[in-house]
Amino acid sequence: MPTHTANEVGAVPIYAATYYNETSRKLVLSYKHGGRIALARLLARLIAARLPDSQPERAPPVLVPVPLHRWRLWQRGFNQAALLTHELARLGKGEPVVEALVRHKRTPNLGGLGREARERVLTGAIRLNPAWLTRLAGRDVVLVDDVLTSGATSRACIAAMAEAEVASISVACFARVDQDHRLIHP
Repeated sequence: MPTHTANEVGAVPIYAATYYNETSRKLVLSYKHGGRIALARLLARLIAARLPDSQPERAPPVLVPVPLHRWRLWQRGFNQAALLTHELARLGKGEPVVEALVRHKRTPNLGGLGREARERVLTGAIRLNPAWLTRLAGRDVVLVDDVLTSGATSRACIAAMAEAEVASISVACFARVDQDHRLIHP
């Protein structure tokens, strides 16, 4: 997994299968809101092709999905990031840990909100599950999501995992809006 030099502190690598465009948008909407969960396998395969191979001398990375609030999970019936996480694990990209993060605060749909509004809405919404505090320490972590838009959700997840003192963290997603290959986290 990626490591950072001193001048890259706060830079988190992003591994995306594609950019968010009309085609990827249709796939994501079919998957996420159209209930076409069978697409998880295809999307994960495309993400896996972008992820670096695990280093044999290190433990496999921990795959952590972006959590949904329990009400959103109830409404949708599944966590799209968790399904991608399980498929990535099946493809040998790491160890799935679906319960590492908890979205304890119910947030509105982030669609249509700008970066600053998303950041405000997500402040304090995601926490590290205390049971995983020491189990994540020293491990490489790959945060998994379907789409990276402004990076606000990923930054909230990364902030929640800070106390776990992970070895490294990266973000894997199917599509990303921004063309930057690194997410800057303060």
